[in-house]
Amino acid sequence: MDGPLRGTLEHALGARIGRATPVHGGDVATSYRVELDDERVVFAKTHASPPPGFFTTEAAGLRWLAEAGAVAVPAVVAVDDGDDGTPPHLVLEWIEEGHPTASTDPQLGVELARVHGAGAPSFGREDRRSTGSRGLPNDPCDTWAEFYATRRLAPLARLAADAGALPAGVIGAFGRLADGFDRVAPPVEPPARLHGDLWAGNRLVDATGRNWLIDPACFGGHREFDLAMMRLFGGFGPSCFERYAEVAPLVDGWEERVALHQIAPLVVHAIKFGGGYVAAASAAITRYASAARRG
Repeated sequence: MDGPLRGTLEHALGARIGRATPVHGGDVATSYRVELDDERVVFAKTHASPPPGFFTTEAAGLRWLAEAGAVAVPAVVAVDDGDDGTPPHLVLEWIEEGHPTASTDPQLGVELARVHGAGAPSFGREDRRSTGSRGLPNDPCDTWAEFYATRRLAPLARLAADAGALPAGVIGAFGRLADGFDRVAPPVEPPARLHGDLWAGNRLVDATGRNWLIDPACFGGHREFDLAMMRLFGGFGPSCFERYAEVAPLVDGWEERVALHQIAPLVVHAIKFGGGYVAAASAAITRYASAARRG
């Protein structure tokens, strides 16, 4: 940890840093386990050149999830975007990781159902802040169909075209899907309180087997989106989804829409990493663009 960051954190935390040990995780920030001379241990991360509002947006998301009172979320200890020239940072309570127990996954299903059920004022974010590594817009919409089409699919189609990340024919299908998304959208539901980037790396399990959610990209959305993201990369057992469905049953046909909700994260990964994500994103876009045309 360099001197400027150390000094900034000591001032923000009101204590001297005894030890700062780098920790792995994430692909944009530099993170540390920080031991303070007042015996506190915290998690701190910084960013060499963050987008505007980078850390305060994440902190707001953590607090919003915590307000649901349904799942454990690390407390925000200090946050600053560095607008005054000081190193930007986010400091959270430290979570000592452990191993899942038999109740960890089913309990997450219950907790997530309750988080989603806490709701949101609209589809999107009232503060209109962008989220994610591509800075996707979150301006509020009245319906999920409008939000996903105009705040996810259309912007990602432009980004993919600019980056040459998808074949030209797929880009054309992508545009048609965005235009006709209302024909394949899930049945109308009130906006749910979404984590927004719920893959296994953003769920921690502590030494007691308790679930914690981290690194949110929160917005009000359709709850099928979080559940589809969880299925994209694995890491959540069947009992998690079974208990979720018991607490908050899904609308018929949700299985046919999983890949539809996965298009946004797949395209983001195709832009960033290429490889197999290009084929997976292309297949999903082509499938649902055809369905939207028929609808």
